[in-house]
Amino acid sequence: MSDMVRRRGKDLEELQNGTADLKSWDLSNLRVSFSTIDPDCLGRPVTSFVVERQQDDDKLPLHQHRKGQLVLTAKGSISCHTLDGLRIVPSNGAVWIPGETPHSISIPDNGKSYCVFIDPEIAPLPRSCATISISPLLQEIIYHLAKLPPLYPLDGPTSRIVQVLIDELAQMKHEPLHFPVSTHPKIRHMAFKLLDSPGDRRTLSEWACEVATSERTLARLVLKHTGMTFGAWRRQLHIVIAIQKLSAGCTVQAVASDLGYDSASAFTAMFKQHMGKPPRRYLQDLQEDYRF
Repeated sequence: MSDMVRRRGKDLEELQNGTADLKSWDLSNLRVSFSTIDPDCLGRPVTSFVVERQQDDDKLPLHQHRKGQLVLTAKGSISCHTLDGLRIVPSNGAVWIPGETPHSISIPDNGKSYCVFIDPEIAPLPRSCATISISPLLQEIIYHLAKLPPLYPLDGPTSRIVQVLIDELAQMKHEPLHFPVSTHPKIRHMAFKLLDSPGDRRTLSEWACEVATSERTLARLVLKHTGMTFGAWRRQLHIVIAIQKLSAGCTVQAVASDLGYDSASAFTAMFKQHMGKPPRRYLQDLQEDYRF
């Protein structure tokens, strides 16, 4: 199992157990492409920064902001950990994080992302995290803003570009790439085990024995705290991890094996049933729709 997957479980556990050290945006000790900046102190409605992670660089720590944050991946996928679970963002997708939401962003070695901070007072933006597709226009606006000084003139062309960004963001399509993780101890225990070993094929009855409850009770708990049946919940994790691995260049056969499927065709059938398309077609259509 990859170190990134292991870190997901550890980060989620720290967040949900209340042991995480929630920090403001302090990058003083991080080897990234820009110096220490607190976006909440910048008196502009929208600011955009580029983050490039070299091999062995530190990852962004657990933190939160007053402003909302849009993280766009330009190279490599990223994962976003929040109190309600894990979101995987494939290359050229994005994740929206509302203000005051504790979160941690994991960027792979040599990955490149753009962080856009948006003042919640300027527009009614989503109040919950979401993985979204990004239009070519919005993508180019984000790239352009990242090249400008963060304290741009409030009156002028840049401010008008910012308004276009806000309008475009409100129209973007949400992608179902969220694995929900509950604060309930039994569900949390199962989630961490599955994050560490997504190919675990134990039945609900076997899980019930591990968490010391009945199968019926556990089925009710999973449905109550995740909104899904156990089977659907585990499949959702498989879809989330598969999108990340496939977007990073892994083969369907390798992904199927990692997730515990007997064959690539069995994995493909599951993916198509729940996403409406085979995995490679899903990624291809996503790229064609938004010309990534």
